[in-house]
Amino acid sequence: MSQKLQRTSFIALTLLALLTFPVLAQNKVDLSNSINSGRLKTANDTSWHKIEFGANLNQGSFSSNWTGGGVNSIALGLFLNALSEKKKGKNSWRNDFQGQYGIVRNKGQQSRKNVDRIFFDTKYNRELTAKWSLFANVNFLSQFGNGYEYNTNPDSLNFKKKVSGILAPAYLTEAIGIEYRPVPYFFVDLAPGALRQTIVVDKDLYVNTPDQKNYGVPIGKRVRTEAALIQLVANFDKDIAKDVNLKFRYLLFSSFKEPLNIDNRLDAQLTAKINKWVNVNLGAIMVYDEDQSDKIQFAQALSIGFLFAF
Repeated sequence: MSQKLQRTSFIALTLLALLTFPVLAQNKVDLSNSINSGRLKTANDTSWHKIEFGANLNQGSFSSNWTGGGVNSIALGLFLNALSEKKKGKNSWRNDFQGQYGIVRNKGQQSRKNVDRIFFDTKYNRELTAKWSLFANVNFLSQFGNGYEYNTNPDSLNFKKKVSGILAPAYLTEAIGIEYRPVPYFFVDLAPGALRQTIVVDKDLYVNTPDQKNYGVPIGKRVRTEAALIQLVANFDKDIAKDVNLKFRYLLFSSFKEPLNIDNRLDAQLTAKINKWVNVNLGAIMVYDEDQSDKIQFAQALSIGFLFAF
């Protein structure tokens, strides 16, 4: 194992431990926190769901004689989140959908996307004890639109390269394993033998630079299937203060074929409600996947906008 990979894996696992230690050390669950976290609240609950959608708009303009410099711009972002849980006896079912799409347009340039994500996870659990259960789930991750790599030349169709699109790439994962849920708002899934398909359906998309290797799909193929030596997922979703919610999902995937080439991904979002309709969002994504790049990838977005939830 290279020293770089060792450092990356160690950082990711340390971050996970730091985030989850306070939860694992907690012995009692406060009922009000359980209610606010958006989870099944008592043993008598049979179903619970939440849907939220919103829009974020940012705009800036400067007069022609503005001496401080700047460029006129406008940005629009849309999102839709839906979560549902049902429990009957020892059986439970959880569905989680998250969709985000945003574009930004600077004066003199074409529109460019600044956020794009499709996430869907459906999971069945069979309770063993109060904190342990068996699970089976299917997870899907992709994006809505095309992504481009721009060079320093003027922005036009002749000076940009397509590097992604819907189902290019997409990740489909099927897993069976055991879940540990010490508190309603946090769980860890451990799944040896999980299967993951990396999909690139665009026949004209060949991202095969030193850092990006067509997302691990061999040239001429559209699907690459990997079996996991181990897959670990940690999920946290809780109101950490009044009207302030923190959620994150950490994924670790080690394949049988390349067990030392460990993929790490962390999606985190902090949402603060200003009032009933307005909120502030801070989101971040960290990825380490040698099939995409030999360096850690990082994306961050801060926005304020409209939110409607029910």
